[in-house]
Amino acid sequence: MNGTADQRRNIYEQVVEFIDAGRSFALATILRAEGSTPRKAGVRAIIDETGGIWGTLGGGAVEAEAQRRAVEVCKSKQTIVFELALEGACISDDAPICGGNMRILVDATVKKDRGAYAQVAQAVRQRRCGALLTTVCTGAETEVAVRWIPQEAIEAGVGFPGGEAISSCLGREEARLFVQTPSVPGGDGQEVNTAVEVFVEPVISMPMLLIVGGGHIGQALARQAILVGFDVVVLDDRYEFTDPALFPEGVATRCGDIRKEVEAFPIGRDTYIVIVTRGHKHDAEALEACIRAPEAYIGMIGSKRKVALMHKDFIESGLATEEEFGRVFAPVGLDIGAVTVPEIAASIVAQLIAVRRKGSTKAGRYEKEPR
Repeated sequence: MNGTADQRRNIYEQVVEFIDAGRSFALATILRAEGSTPRKAGVRAIIDETGGIWGTLGGGAVEAEAQRRAVEVCKSKQTIVFELALEGACISDDAPICGGNMRILVDATVKKDRGAYAQVAQAVRQRRCGALLTTVCTGAETEVAVRWIPQEAIEAGVGFPGGEAISSCLGREEARLFVQTPSVPGGDGQEVNTAVEVFVEPVISMPMLLIVGGGHIGQALARQAILVGFDVVVLDDRYEFTDPALFPEGVATRCGDIRKEVEAFPIGRDTYIVIVTRGHKHDAEALEACIRAPEAYIGMIGSKRKVALMHKDFIESGLATEEEFGRVFAPVGLDIGAVTVPEIAASIVAQLIAVRRKGSTKAGRYEKEPR
């Protein structure tokens, strides 16, 4: 194996890099995964002519078979689609026993679709959404065409499977394989069935989590949040707490004045902000800098007394309205009885997931104590 890429890396950029470098490789894509399988539809891996792999299809026998076939594809330059049943009957055999079924495309003609892969790679970098459509026509030979469609360009007239179906995949954040079998005239006048499969892969930008405070809770939160699909940036005004060595790969860090850095941060509607600095003064500065921004979530650590005092100060000084302060989740995190640092981080991540998947929820938001 030449190397296994970090799964959070933009696989589409890697495809473009391989093409531009003139390397011989095939792109393996899971088109369908039913039942119990090691990976789901939409997972991709680059496999070169030696069997070296970047990315993963789940390891084990599934990946080994894909690598074996990819090596052959690199030699023959013939794209293939194959089915793999994970129905081995004995644990002592090499055959996979998960019980599922997978349909895998191994594309030897990726180079011709460089433009589409470059477009989706750029969209991922720019945090734009859309769909990557991979059309597979299976006849005498297997042909593949790849097209990138930005979210704003998805309409009813995009062709099979139609704009509604593609939009549904985006809304569900779920890749799906659509199949049609048109009849086309053969050379002898007889109709020939040519299967046409369109694999719709939603490309959704991961929500951005800005953690203000790189202390113990910030570090634990970063480790857990990146595992559940957030892009993570940690901000602190102390260099020793923005050391990349403190955080897992993929977490970005920034060091500087807290108020200025929060104000300068590109906050959007998919931005989540958690304020966990070393003191109420810095918490207040961070909150003041973002409380009127269009973010999806603001959470701030602190006791109920601290939050109540900060609420009073923000309202009386005109830094925020009741409605604006009422958007803040404070004290931050779901009430699960968390005591330790990892438990507190888990309660915060659970709240982030709840807001992301269920929409804004009243649970956890700041409410004034009844008189």
